[in-house]
Amino acid sequence: MSDLNNLLEPGMMVRHPLQPDWGLGQVQSNIAGRITVNFPEAGKVVIDGSRIDLIPVFDH
Repeated sequence: MSDLNNLLEPGMMVRHPLQPDWGLGQVQSNIAGRITVNFPEAGKVVIDGSRIDLIPVFDH
């Protein structure tokens, strides 16, 4: 898991690097590297932070 994934907190906005069509997602939780994100086009998705480095978006 990247150091950046460790910093993700509920409310932060992210994009999935391999699923750009999911849109801008909001982090719901980040527990032990399992990051739950609510994406407008995919719904709630649990992501293994050790396998996928989410892209934080600060200027949404």
